[in-house]
Amino acid sequence: MKFLATLCCCVFVSLAGFSQSRSTHPIQVLVSPDKLDWTYEPNEEASFSIQVLKHQVPLNDVEITYAVGPEKMTPVNEGKLQLKNGTAVVKGKLSAPGFLRCEANVTIDGNSYRGIATAGYAPLNIQPTQKLPDDFQEFWNEAKAKAAKIPMDAKLTLLPERCTETVDVFQVNIQNAMVGNRLYGILAKPKKEGKYPAVLSVPGAGVRPYAGIIDLAEKGIITLQIGIHGIPVTYEAGLYADLGSGALRGYPFFNLDNRDSYYYNKVYLGCVRAIDFLYSLSAFDANNLLVWGGSQGGALAIITASLDDRVKGLVSIYPALSDLTGYLHNRAGGWPHMFNAANASQMATEDKINVSAYYDVVNFARNLKIPGFYTWGYNDDTCPPTSYYAAYNVIDAPKELYLVQETGHWTYPEQQHQIREWILKQLGK
Repeated sequence: MKFLATLCCCVFVSLAGFSQSRSTHPIQVLVSPDKLDWTYEPNEEASFSIQVLKHQVPLNDVEITYAVGPEKMTPVNEGKLQLKNGTAVVKGKLSAPGFLRCEANVTIDGNSYRGIATAGYAPLNIQPTQKLPDDFQEFWNEAKAKAAKIPMDAKLTLLPERCTETVDVFQVNIQNAMVGNRLYGILAKPKKEGKYPAVLSVPGAGVRPYAGIIDLAEKGIITLQIGIHGIPVTYEAGLYADLGSGALRGYPFFNLDNRDSYYYNKVYLGCVRAIDFLYSLSAFDANNLLVWGGSQGGALAIITASLDDRVKGLVSIYPALSDLTGYLHNRAGGWPHMFNAANASQMATEDKINVSAYYDVVNFARNLKIPGFYTWGYNDDTCPPTSYYAAYNVIDAPKELYLVQETGHWTYPEQQHQIREWILKQLGK
């Protein structure tokens, strides 16, 4: 249970993105494609059946509104339908690789309910729109070399209330990227003398405290769960909520017009510094190191593994920050959607578009050399599958995809189990 709770903290969950299989209401809107695997060839027609359930019983003679079109884009077909014998059917298709989403909404007793299903059209053929800068590798090599000269100045604070009989737990505070800039996280390591493999857990989007990954440490794995905002990760949750709504609101957009001072510069370098710290530990076996995360963390897992060849494997769950320029090419782009219709007027400048290329997961994915485990679904509203398939498809390294089509920006216990088993197997546990 600790592992499941930790996993939930590692991913950015969008409640608005929940599809029908996670309904917490007595009314459910079910949208179902006509193929079991939800996957179609270009120009093949997809047929979506729509039902409205109350207490899991289909309702008749209910009016629904529907919209069909490429995910995150303007619908190409929309309107209203009356359910006949409890069902309505709408159809659509794509002529090129991508994702076609059918959304249905109904209002009952003044409350609105939504359901979606997303058909994948040759998803393994989706190619990125993001360009690779000629000096991409040079830029990051120079940034890493400069950051490596900054003393780590590691400070550990024991957290007795979190320790167990077999595991010591600390808050870690290390210097990152520049003098005075700090990186905080929670270290959990076995008390017993010995050499152990390690897992670096990189965070989903947002601002929050962290509990540490205690259960994996109890299995003989050093774990380091980091935050990215340069603030301690052990305060009361209210402080982080205030920061997320205040000083750190919109942080993925900060300084996007400058590749050296964009907010994620110190974040990406901080992930490398976290690996430096793990290698400084006498209990680390100095060889077996995995990085793992979901959403923003799914992006950081790929990025960290690309930037640092000391990483031997990665787990990435629906990675954000992938193919950010998709919206500029009339298709869905990655979270945080800085170039979508709502943001383009301010964000889609030449400087910001150019800088985005140095931080896009697509361009890091091209350089991966290590095994990776990936898991996601087709119904993700937060990180569009078009965007993360654009990154996944350029990976030329061993990769295993556990696809659960109906999931959105969340995971089933079965996915969590597969992640855990993959990590333990990779680390020989």
